[in-house]
Amino acid sequence: MSHDDSYGGGAGGGYGDVGGTGQTRTRLPEPTSDPYAPPRRAARPSRGLVTVVGVVVLLIAAIAFANQDNTRNDPTDQPSTSDKAPASGPTDATGTRPVDGKNGQIPKGFAQNEQGAQSAAANFAVALGSDGMFKKDTRHALVDGIYTQDAAARLKGPQDQAYSAPFLGKLGLDANGNPPQGSVFVTRAVPVGTRIDSFSPTNAKVSVWYTALIGMSGPQSTDPVRTTWKTWTFDLVWAGGDWKVAGDSQQDGPAPVPGDVRASTSDDISKAIKEFGGFTYAR
Repeated sequence: MSHDDSYGGGAGGGYGDVGGTGQTRTRLPEPTSDPYAPPRRAARPSRGLVTVVGVVVLLIAAIAFANQDNTRNDPTDQPSTSDKAPASGPTDATGTRPVDGKNGQIPKGFAQNEQGAQSAAANFAVALGSDGMFKKDTRHALVDGIYTQDAAARLKGPQDQAYSAPFLGKLGLDANGNPPQGSVFVTRAVPVGTRIDSFSPTNAKVSVWYTALIGMSGPQSTDPVRTTWKTWTFDLVWAGGDWKVAGDSQQDGPAPVPGDVRASTSDDISKAIKEFGGFTYAR
């Protein structure tokens, strides 16, 4: 080959003479059904196909996201937004008015249901744990108002013997149940909770868990005010349109671990007893 390039560099250029011999090299067209069609290029992915595949992928992703969002928003998986108050527990306070009146120091008119029986037992514990039990006249009035006639008649004699002058003297009281001049005798029952052990419309057994204050507050006291924890169980009967006590018993505890609050002075205790009144207890 005598030309400058392998395909000839003569006036014909391109596909002209080869080697200067006058021979012509011809490039045949690629096989095709149309002999006049332009040469076919190497196959390339169709732009339309790419677009379709992309749309399908996006559609699948959108469906998956929507399903996931619906699962998160499923009302069955969400906290209830109902306006109804949560159901109360068996030991929650009811807020129901416990009684419609009082018989002296004793509330009366308790409802003939479980709530009424528990309210009655709590208030009976408060009355029987008061300083009125240390004076004969008020003790008899409390017993007559709280117990059935048979139970009251059975109890008053033994109680009079139990609250004897020597016993009262150990508490710092005189024979009539009065504290020394300038001192305050403290005895108060404070119900913590009540429990129905058995119930029918005419009979109920109710336990009252309570803490009590007992002692003498005064400058010369040798019996400082202290706390105790007890459970008082009452056998109640429905008599004369109200709950009455047919029998009762007590036991110690349950008692929590004592706190580390510093004990108050006798003056503070005496002042608090005079200033802070008691309650009518409701279940």
